[in-house]
Amino acid sequence: MDKQIIQLYDDYTHKSLNRHTFLKRLALLAGSTTAALALLPMLENNYAVAQTRSDENGLFTERVSWKGVGGDMKGYLARPDKPGKYPAVIVVHENRGLNPHIEDVARRAAMAGFLALAPDALSVLGGTPENADEARELFAKLNNADNTTNFAAAVPYLRQRADNNGNVGCVGFCWGGAMANQLAVHVPSLKAAVPFYGRQPEEADVPRIKAALQLHYAGLDERINAGIPAYEAALKKSGIAYELFNYKDVEHAFHNDTSGVRYNEAAAKLAWERTIDFLHKHLDA
Repeated sequence: MDKQIIQLYDDYTHKSLNRHTFLKRLALLAGSTTAALALLPMLENNYAVAQTRSDENGLFTERVSWKGVGGDMKGYLARPDKPGKYPAVIVVHENRGLNPHIEDVARRAAMAGFLALAPDALSVLGGTPENADEARELFAKLNNADNTTNFAAAVPYLRQRADNNGNVGCVGFCWGGAMANQLAVHVPSLKAAVPFYGRQPEEADVPRIKAALQLHYAGLDERINAGIPAYEAALKKSGIAYELFNYKDVEHAFHNDTSGVRYNEAAAKLAWERTIDFLHKHLDA
């Protein structure tokens, strides 16, 4: 697909570009409104993929909550069905809230032997709505400091559970990748953080990181990749353990298998395998 079209969709996803303007610009790039509408299914998330892939056999799942700033935080939790103490992983969603895809990612982590918690950042605003545009509008209403505090509160919540071995890490995607970086900064007890194509923290905050990091980037993601050199230099200066992988010729959101043309199966599979191995290395008791 034309790079300009993918860039336009990225702008629509991450910037204050409303749907009417997005569709109008898409029609210009595609050549007509009809052509633009034909392209939409290839660009927008198809959560039916996650729903048909959701196999909960062998898993225990539940809806949980914990105290947050401005109200209770809520989330989807999954772990192996067999009772025991499991390493915990916070799975942080993209900038459309807790959806079927991220719940599916939490189940994948559970199937790999983790206690996986997928919080909903929009809990304090009534929860993630089904309409993605409405969800995006709600994200603009979140207080950044309070939001980080609410995600950080998931760590002690998990550590006090009888099914956690005491170790907690996180993995996040896009908006959630940025949050994974922030959790590494703000939660000294966090053992590991795996941001996927997430905005980097401020250089001055990097020395506060105690967690081991595994960073995943998309080769064609110029917007996020612009922050890599400064982040890597700050990590090296502070002596923080990290791994960095940049996947050539793939787009932002390459791990999201509901994300149409941006999904890259080979890169997603490799990155996930690396993620699971890394988390087990740092979280298994």
